[in-house]
Amino acid sequence: MSNYLEAAKQVYEEAANNPQKGLCCTTTPIWQLPELTVPSKMLEMNYGCGSTVNPRDLGNNPTVLYVGVGGGMELLQFAYFCRRPGAVIGVDPVDRMLDVCAENLREAENQNTWFKNEFVELRNGDALALPVSDESIDVAAQNCLFNIFKEEELELALAEMYRVLKPHGRLVLSDPTSEDDMSESLRNDNRLRALCLSGALPLQQYIDMITKVGFGTVEVRARRPYRVLAPGQYKTDKLVFIESVEICAIKDPMPADGPCVFTGKHAIYHGTKEFFDDGQGHTLLQNQPLAVCDKTARVLSELLRDDIYITDSTFFYDGGGCC
Repeated sequence: MSNYLEAAKQVYEEAANNPQKGLCCTTTPIWQLPELTVPSKMLEMNYGCGSTVNPRDLGNNPTVLYVGVGGGMELLQFAYFCRRPGAVIGVDPVDRMLDVCAENLREAENQNTWFKNEFVELRNGDALALPVSDESIDVAAQNCLFNIFKEEELELALAEMYRVLKPHGRLVLSDPTSEDDMSESLRNDNRLRALCLSGALPLQQYIDMITKVGFGTVEVRARRPYRVLAPGQYKTDKLVFIESVEICAIKDPMPADGPCVFTGKHAIYHGTKEFFDDGQGHTLLQNQPLAVCDKTARVLSELLRDDIYITDSTFFYDGGGCC
């Protein structure tokens, strides 16, 4: 095992034994759902940088895979929507983290009348070789884990998620990204990488790696401030700004002209007719914003029409749109 992966295992074994509230503090509020009570220790072990739980992904009683179990909070939240034995599979390579997660889930059963431990199955395993059958998962998720990996391992982890997903299955990710140059001393600091700081990639590079393994549709659902690495506190001579991004990658067939990547662009037709039809399946109603993927936004821009306005990326996509 690589030194930096061994360092990550040590960090999270320590976190399992001694919960650290600030280890990887989430930038989004904890979900508040009717009749859902999250045990206090689960909250203390909320090691993530965003949210991977969204009801839009959890209809029709899916089978959900979550990699990097933490204290079990997201497993419990997924089980809220999937109340059947084995509906949620949690995978982690750290034995102690699995043990503590199991303890927390038993406490969750005591505090939640609807929850049964049998809804969640915990498995010892590695993101680089998932102990999960091909095309058996509807929704896969990870929160602030994949940024730990260097590029070769990251591609393998993404390919493993692609392998286990059913056709049209969804991979929901939350990870830090950064557009600033990261010094080699930061990138090679194994502990900082394990703490979800120095492995942050630029967003476009992160998206490119997702589509490289075959995901035909990618949605950027949220992008938020996360951390700064400041000179004098870290091994850097300039401030590095890190953001948290939430992405859904869908195992759709790859279009012949490349993936559909939604970064929150919209097209608005403001001409004199009731609508504009580009002949490629995109209909713009008069003065009604339509969410478009970056590829469609580029094609519409190349028409050089003065009655179609294309917005910049908002890095927020909430469904619907052109594809």
